[in-house]
Amino acid sequence: MARELLLLSTSTTFGTRYLEHAADELRDFLRGVSRVLFVPYALKDRDAYAAKAREGFAGLGFGLDSIHDTLSAAAALEGAEAVFVGGGNTFRLLRTLQENGLVEVFRRRVRDGLRYAGASAGSNMACPTLKTTNDMPIVQPPSFEALGLIGFQINPHYVDADPSSKHMGESRETRIREFHEENDTPVLGLREGAMLRVSGTRVVLRGNAGARLFRKGQPPEEVPAGASLESLIPGA
Repeated sequence: MARELLLLSTSTTFGTRYLEHAADELRDFLRGVSRVLFVPYALKDRDAYAAKAREGFAGLGFGLDSIHDTLSAAAALEGAEAVFVGGGNTFRLLRTLQENGLVEVFRRRVRDGLRYAGASAGSNMACPTLKTTNDMPIVQPPSFEALGLIGFQINPHYVDADPSSKHMGESRETRIREFHEENDTPVLGLREGAMLRVSGTRVVLRGNAGARLFRKGQPPEEVPAGASLESLIPGA
């Protein structure tokens, strides 16, 4: 598979501007690309979101077109050099992709080499399902099945439990353990500032925050920045 993905936990880390923390990774990932197709479906105000993304990508040296401004979303995706799927509400994002008939187009184009970058909900979309999102189901998509560009789940914005906290609600780790009571798929908890670079069957954790890998029936595994995660790709 000619698969090229860059999956960010978040678009903005504390004290930085939009995409600033991932600027070097994005420039390297998009080398040779002149324009990026932006997918703003995860937020309600798509015009404002596209304007924000356009400014951010201009600072990186790339032009940007928003898929919601095109006459045909499918045709725009067919002709794109690269896509960036923005964060927001994962349920709204997936419902819009499904209702616009874009899921299979995404899968085919990525198999053929389209570069796919995403942040937060956009990273969730690359997973088999949206079951490890942190978002409220503010809308109901026809199916929980996402793009399936990778064979494992991501939990973006992963936060480690604070043993000194007096909060009595479930931790993120507890939620992922609940997922594994009903599902077998591994889950990678991406902390803020962490990102995944996928090239074919090669998977590398980038950024500076590290991650935690959860497998059903096994203790969580700490994954440092720079680690290879090919074991998550079946047959790699």
